[in-house]
Amino acid sequence: MAKTFLQCINDVMIRLREPEVATVTATTYAQLIGKFVNDAKRYVEDAWNWNILETTKTVTTSNNVGSYSIVGAGTRFKPIRVISQESDWLLDPGNANKIEESLRTGTQTNDAPAYYYFKGVDGNGDTKVVLFPTPDGVYNIEFDLIIPQDDLSSGSDELKVPAQPVILYATALAIRERGEDGGIAASEMFSLAEQSLNDFIAIEANRGNTDLVWSAY
Repeated sequence: MAKTFLQCINDVMIRLREPEVATVTATTYAQLIGKFVNDAKRYVEDAWNWNILETTKTVTTSNNVGSYSIVGAGTRFKPIRVISQESDWLLDPGNANKIEESLRTGTQTNDAPAYYYFKGVDGNGDTKVVLFPTPDGVYNIEFDLIIPQDDLSSGSDELKVPAQPVILYATALAIRERGEDGGIAASEMFSLAEQSLNDFIAIEANRGNTDLVWSAY
């Protein structure tokens, strides 16, 4: 069962021999621990392509329009695959220099997109993508992405990635911040957190992450 933001904060508080809190903003120290939990969450999210963070965003093209925003993707995502619904073919990452040269010199002909590259961010903070060739009609392009969870803020927000390494990293950050006090050292806690993270990555990898496996058909 996923842990809530409040549960994560209290798990850290207990490890620090501090009293548990009823809300995430009950004390200034609880708020500081909340910051450490979110810092740890980001580190764990970035360490692996967690299956639970994978989602699909679809871009619907228009005739003679080559640049699109991937709505809801933000900027921290990691691409897994890009597929055209119409042909079921994978789009390949394109060479940005060559694509831009073709677009600027007018040497390309509109057609079904076969390549893509990311270029810029829109006003909503979502990454923009250039499709090549420029679409000659309506295509639905699926972007399978690993998108990290937004920072936890409400006490009831549930953590998606494994909780144990997040809690241990947050505890290590808290120990380092306040200094040694006779308990476990920060360096030892970081080592425990790293081991926990490695264990969870190994567990997920052993379930068969086909994104990391090459096979000939």
